[in-house]
Amino acid sequence: MTTAQTKASTGRVVSRWAGAWLRVEGHWMWYRRYWVSTLYSTGLQPVLFLAAMGLGFGSQVQAGAATGGFSYLEYVAPALLVAGAAQLAVGESSYPVLSGFKWQQDYIAVTATPITPGQVLGSQIMWVSLRLTLAGTIYAVIAALFGSWTSFGVLAVILIGTLTGIACGTPVMALAATTYDEGTRFGLVFRFILIPMTLFSGTFFPITELPAPLMWIAWISPLWHGNEAARAVSLGTVGPLATLGHLAFLVVLAGVGWALAHKYFYRRLVV
Repeated sequence: MTTAQTKASTGRVVSRWAGAWLRVEGHWMWYRRYWVSTLYSTGLQPVLFLAAMGLGFGSQVQAGAATGGFSYLEYVAPALLVAGAAQLAVGESSYPVLSGFKWQQDYIAVTATPITPGQVLGSQIMWVSLRLTLAGTIYAVIAALFGSWTSFGVLAVILIGTLTGIACGTPVMALAATTYDEGTRFGLVFRFILIPMTLFSGTFFPITELPAPLMWIAWISPLWHGNEAARAVSLGTVGPLATLGHLAFLVVLAGVGWALAHKYFYRRLVV
């Protein structure tokens, strides 16, 4: 290549963060066109749970020791935000990620450019984080109209919901990167992990009400740690050291999930 051709070239290798943000921009362009189809998952699903459980069933539950002295609506509101974030994150980290490898194959197309598999993974995590934060904000605003919040700690609850979602989502991204069939294993994840985790991780009642031999299942659940941290900042029912422990668990799980997903993204996309 001559010097003139080199000077005329407009090609350049983007930085690590710039490459990831280019993918996020692509997700955003799609979302601007089809956001209406995501309204149910983006905030409305946990709001319906809040109306049913917090206002409906909750009207029959008296404030007491089990709810920390708060009304059932106030008790369940932060946990439903976190549970909704976990469900949304798992959904966005399963079939959409598999589609990038298998059906639409946009991951393969993108990594044919200077963008690396690590940047593709980073962009997916950033996009899911943005979706979770948006969904949490919508839920928090609507829940405020019901009188669900007792303090400005709700702002921290949104961030905890995002962290919990990423802690649940990154291992599923790793699973998606190792899936070569039609994704039937995701149905098992939804039925036998996500739904039981939602029901038995302290979302609707304290885990102390579970049989003692089953409590350990809640202790290893990222949703229980997210619920406890969310109630700590919104209701003050958990001490600061315990709250830091819950947050540390979520950060470690998200990091392990990222490391596994990073490994398998490179294994599948680098030929």
